[in-house]
Amino acid sequence: MAGELRLGTRGSHLARWQADAVAARLREAGGPACRVVVIRTTGDRLQEAPLSEVGGKRLFVKEIEDALLKNEIDIAVHSSKDMPVLLPDGLAIGAVLAREDPFDALVMPLNARLDSDASFDGVLRVLGSTPKLGTSSVRRVAQLTRLLPDARFVPIRGNLDTRLRKLDEGQYDAIVLAAAGLRRLGMAGRISARLPATACVPAPGQGIVAVEIRKTDKRAANAVHLIDDILAHAALDAERAVVQALGGGCQTPVGALALPAPEGSLELTAVVVSLDGSRALFATGRGKREDAASLGGRVGAQLLADGAGAILADAQRIDSAVKGIQP
Repeated sequence: MAGELRLGTRGSHLARWQADAVAARLREAGGPACRVVVIRTTGDRLQEAPLSEVGGKRLFVKEIEDALLKNEIDIAVHSSKDMPVLLPDGLAIGAVLAREDPFDALVMPLNARLDSDASFDGVLRVLGSTPKLGTSSVRRVAQLTRLLPDARFVPIRGNLDTRLRKLDEGQYDAIVLAAAGLRRLGMAGRISARLPATACVPAPGQGIVAVEIRKTDKRAANAVHLIDDILAHAALDAERAVVQALGGGCQTPVGALALPAPEGSLELTAVVVSLDGSRALFATGRGKREDAASLGGRVGAQLLADGAGAILADAQRIDSAVKGIQP
């Protein structure tokens, strides 16, 4: 395919890894060359404020999506968990890369004394009952509060290196990160323990790199189709459909994880948790990969039938109060 594609991305180390990975896959598949365009987002400029107080994770994609809509770039590369479930008119997810480890990870300081084969339960024992844990995710706080009701959760922002530096300086007993980012940047050795879904259901789309396009741009659509991973795309469709059914945004206590199951199907697990961890509703379902969005819709509807709406309404009221928004 002749002519380069202008690829929009954030400038963090991980974002550049994602952009370079998309460009490499396109090149290997015989697609067009890519010219990377780094775009600074509002989320990058507000490094210290908790996400729940400054507008949620869409702050990491808005300026990039604006550039896509203005035809200043041809494709946009995102961590899919940062993307709102309702995309701007005219935009679509054209492709996704194969999924990396979707689970959350506990990371302890370099000087922490852990056995090399420490289990999740073993790490919890080392942390004790009152650890200071760094995370800016309401989903993680809500779920981990159920395991560690006396823990102190403290917001942490910044790129991966910054967060690890703050941890190693002793500002936290442990931090919670996506395992995918650590693995992609060659830092898997920093993972003290992966959090099983029974402890913390991951964010919808966690571990999946998404390529966003304009719906009208057939050239970009045809190019990125060459690198689309069918399994990961189906999982993403199912997980995003759960959030859409719940009417939730980025900063809501919702987890969803779709994993491959026998005979080309998907096994989907989703959770809605109150912010204080006192209530948690789980739902599961299985469906054909090609019906991923319908599967997610069914699981989301089951959560609503079980009372998830009240939990999410309470979370929204608390979020509005924190931001000083009048109901």
